[in-house]
Parts: sequence; C-alpha cells; structure tokens
Amino acid sequence: MQIRIPAVLMRGGTSRGIFFHRDALPSPGEPMDSVILRAYGSPDSYGRQIDGVGGATSVTSKVAIIGPSAQDGCDVDYFFGQVDIRRPLVDYTGSCGNMAAAVGPFAIEEGLVAGSDPVTRVRIWQVNTCKRIVAHVPTTSGHPEVEGEFIIDGVPFAGAMVRLEFLDPGGSCARGFLPTGNPTDELEVPGLGRVQVTLADAANPVVFVRAEEIGLRGAELSEQIDGAPQILRTIELVRSHGAVAMGLASSPDEATKSRPGTPKVAFVSPPSDYNSSRGEQVDGGAISLVARIMTMGTLHRTYAITGAIATAAAALVEGSVVNSVARLEDGEPEQQLSIGHPSGVMPVGARVTRRPGGWTCEKGVAFRTARRLMEGSVCVPASVFGRKGWS
Repeated sequence: MQIRIPAVLMRGGTSRGIFFHRDALPSPGEPMDSVILRAYGSPDSYGRQIDGVGGATSVTSKVAIIGPSAQDGCDVDYFFGQVDIRRPLVDYTGSCGNMAAAVGPFAIEEGLVAGSDPVTRVRIWQVNTCKRIVAHVPTTSGHPEVEGEFIIDGVPFAGAMVRLEFLDPGGSCARGFLPTGNPTDELEVPGLGRVQVTLADAANPVVFVRAEEIGLRGAELSEQIDGAPQILRTIELVRSHGAVAMGLASSPDEATKSRPGTPKVAFVSPPSDYNSSRGEQVDGGAISLVARIMTMGTLHRTYAITGAIATAAAALVEGSVVNSVARLEDGEPEQQLSIGHPSGVMPVGARVTRRPGGWTCEKGVAFRTARRLMEGSVCVPASVFGRKGWS
C-alpha cells in the first residue's frame, strides 16, 4: 500500500524540487523527514535516487514546504530542505534563493495570494533564516506569467522575470553579516596552513577564499573539481573550518557530518575571459569577478542565489577577500554586480553600509525565472508513516 501526498514540481531559477503544502505532511522532525527522503529516493548508495523523484544532483534534490504565514507583513511561510542523495539527511540549516523564486508563483496558483496585474507582490517569510523576501511576480488575469524574454544562464529557455528582494539578509544563520566582525580572517587549515578568508552571512553563510590560495585558477568547471578528490577534500576543509569560526559548528568534523548545506564555500578570482560549460566565451570585461560555489560537496553548475547575495554584499566590504578581486564602482554602497559562474553570468545587487558597530547588509536583489512543471501526488510506501491509513 502507498500513501499519495499532493505535490507540485516547480523549477525556481536553476533549481528544481517538490513543493508541499505544510498541512500535507506529517509532523516536523523524523516523521516528516522520513516521508521526504522516501519521496526523493534517498538515501541511495548508488547516487541515482532511482526509487524516487530526486534528480541525483543537489540542485534537483530540494524541497519547499509552504503555508499561510502568521508573521506580520508576510503572506506565506517558506521552509526549505536540502535532501542529501547518499545519506538519510534533510539539511534545514539554510535557505535556497533559486527555489524562493518559485514560491511566489506557487502561492498565487494555489490561492494563497490573490494575483494583482501586472505584477503581484508576494511577501515571504523564510522560516529557516527568519528573514523576509519579497517576490515581484509578473501576472496576467491574476495568473503568473511563464513565458517572457528574460534568460538566465543555466536554464535552456527564456521566461518571465521574477524579481526577488532579500530584506535585511545579514545574520541568516550566524552572528550577523560579518560573524567575526572582520572583513578578513585567517584559518589554520590542515595541508594548507594559514588561509585568508572572508566569512559573510547574507541570505546564507558563505566562506570566501581566493582561488589561488587553494591551488586553483578560479575558472574551473564541474568536471575539473568534482573529479578531483584531493581538491574536494581541500575545499571541504576550508568550509568546515570556516563553519567553526562562524560559530555554526563546534568542530570541522561536525560541520562535515551534520550541516553539509551551510555554510557554503566559494572561491573567487579577478574578472577574466574563460569558456563556460556550454563552450561559449565569457567576456572578462563584462563581469565584476569570477566565482565558483560549492553545494553539498560538489561544484554548483551555475551559482546559488543566496550565495550570490552574500558575494555581492561581501564585495562591497572594504578589505574583504571578495572586494580584493572584484571590479566595482568606487564608494557606491549599493551596486549591481555580474558574477561569472560556470554556465555564464549572473546579475545580482546588494546594499551595504558601514556604521559605528560595523558593516550591515541592508538588501540583496536577484532576478530569476520560475514555472510549475508537474502537479499531482507523490507516492510513498505506507510503512514510512509508521501506521497504515495516514492521510
């Protein structure tokens, strides 16, 4: 016997995952995690998620749980989970900005928010980080637009642009925008020695390191990183030691085992020409910097939106690792950057201010497309629920 759970498959930006209504799932904790893991086909020691709906990559193994919000000034709650492919783990320690792009369209289509042409404003409470996101969704006759002319590298088709504003995104998981209070810190990393990093938390916590410090050029593609175990180990050591410095884990080992999703780790380098994963040249003169970000132990095929918000914000902090490699407009507290990533270029904006108490990130802005891919039910064996007849 199987239980059928209402579900919608959504693409948000360069990510994809199941959207559940909050009341369609069992109680949070092990009961809910067991259902989500079985639905996705995790854990799968073969790494394929063949017995579930997961896509066997981190960007296609994500889940969003949506419900009406009790927060003042918010319409819906968005609870995000990163489903591990090989381990029985759903990581709720951070958020996903790409999936956030689909929250607005989902909320409108499901009747949680009334459409208001030509653009519907959906106010989102991000449960994981306790932060607000405002999605500006283009609508016609109260329904989200799907087709349009906006193209994002990493998605093969154009669509209608969804504008996302991340409000006061600093300190989503750690102790403020700069958790240590410093634009740069040094980590003692086994095998590398002392490594200079910037620890920033805006929309999600990220450990930033110059590519050259970990023996990379900066413009590597996934096959050059994911197929190199020693490089992966080195990057994870930087990430896990950064997690301890940010106060997110008590030890590097805990960071590796218990929170593989956050903090993220990104390696950055100055703007330069390189060939994207599509074989097209990215013009170094048209980008602000070159950056690569890791997701669940592999190189992100494009760039995480939350990571992009943190990247843009860190770039505006004088003396940071990101600031040292980025091409910027001098002295402007709010700027739009173009990040050169493996699939192409991503525009992202941020506003930061320096106050007597330190640096603050006031806002981040991103631009995505999103659409509903499939709707119906996901089937999970009844035994997963612990008793038959659950509905």
